[in-house]
Amino acid sequence: MSSIYPDNFNELKAEVRASGLLERVPVRGSIEMFAIFVSLGVVFAIVYNWDTLVTSPHLAAFGLGLFMVVIFTRAVFVSHDILHLQYFKNKSLSFKLSYPFSALILSTSSAWWDFKHNVNHHTWCNVLEKDEDIWALDGAFTPNNKGNSPFIKKYKHIIFWGAMFFMYPAFIAQSYIFVLKRKLYGEFALMLLHWPLIWGTIFYFLPLTDALIVLATLNFILSPWLAFGFITNHLGCEVFDYEEGKAFSWMELQMRTSRSLKGGFLVHWFYGGLNTQIEHHLFPRAPRFNLLKVQKMTKDFAKKHNLAYFETTPTEAYAQINDVLKEY
Repeated sequence: MSSIYPDNFNELKAEVRASGLLERVPVRGSIEMFAIFVSLGVVFAIVYNWDTLVTSPHLAAFGLGLFMVVIFTRAVFVSHDILHLQYFKNKSLSFKLSYPFSALILSTSSAWWDFKHNVNHHTWCNVLEKDEDIWALDGAFTPNNKGNSPFIKKYKHIIFWGAMFFMYPAFIAQSYIFVLKRKLYGEFALMLLHWPLIWGTIFYFLPLTDALIVLATLNFILSPWLAFGFITNHLGCEVFDYEEGKAFSWMELQMRTSRSLKGGFLVHWFYGGLNTQIEHHLFPRAPRFNLLKVQKMTKDFAKKHNLAYFETTPTEAYAQINDVLKEY
């Protein structure tokens, strides 16, 4: 495969657009949003009728925690898609629609995610001066960086893989810091409502031990689910400085700094469409529901023009990330 990318992205974009795969999906997106709220209503109904419905409380609490993990992960992916304007064209409307999922269900900030993810990361993926994601673990994934912290350098594998179980609380903390610095007090108020709305209800109706089981199950399964999905996207891929990055075409920068994962529908569901990372970065407004079809077109296009297309299995991606850690 060629390491030189011709600036022919418009040709691919025209093919994808003609296929209808870039069209927004307000109806399908609305159905998924509605399903999340119905599922959350089921959670509240179960909690309210706990004593009459449940015969094995601890086991039921674990099951309820797992059910909430699915709801929360879908809320993450739906909020992500809404903020990419995959459902609706109007950005102001999309921001407002994202708040119930980001602020109320997750207690995270849409404004923080839009700035960190949409503005910097997507525009300057794996560009050192712009994309803060690439500086994870004291710059372990940056070229020629030996790190500044002897402690991190010594215990990098424990810290990195262990941190996968704390990504959700980290997102909450980063969100709070961002909205307070930006004085986004309205969104901050919505984020605070998460605690009495979700956890106030659960701790009020459930016995303390059962409520704690639900809380622990959610946090220690949700975090690695999200983390093991996110880290496959770009860590261990090529990294560039600003001068190099700005010299690339849109297609070259996105394809060289992204990794897609092999797998069909189940992988696509588990990773929330982020397994088709190359396609998502080339077409961030392409609905998640269409990305597997876009992926086939992109791979065919890459093969036709002899372009490198970086795709691995999930296991291979984790092995590549671990290899980069060993070099740190």
